[in-house]
Amino acid sequence: MILEKVKSSEKIVKMIEANNIIVFETDRKVKKDEIKKEVEKLFNVKVEKINTHIKENKKIAFIKLKKEYKSIDIANKLGII
Repeated sequence: MILEKVKSSEKIVKMIEANNIIVFETDRKVKKDEIKKEVEKLFNVKVEKINTHIKENKKIAFIKLKKEYKSIDIANKLGII
């Protein structure tokens, strides 16, 4: 599985609510297009944009969904909110 762990913090919850972004931790070798395919397949959504950065040998993926899909719905399914 490409998406190893969903990230959650007060700041990330604000990003979910305000910017329609969900955050996952992945292996640092995973590419953005692989992350996009996995998110779209697992959650039946469309991804607008992905930003990533490396932290402590893990890749953190900030996944912005298209307007018609709500990241808060994914967060609820995953038990973040």
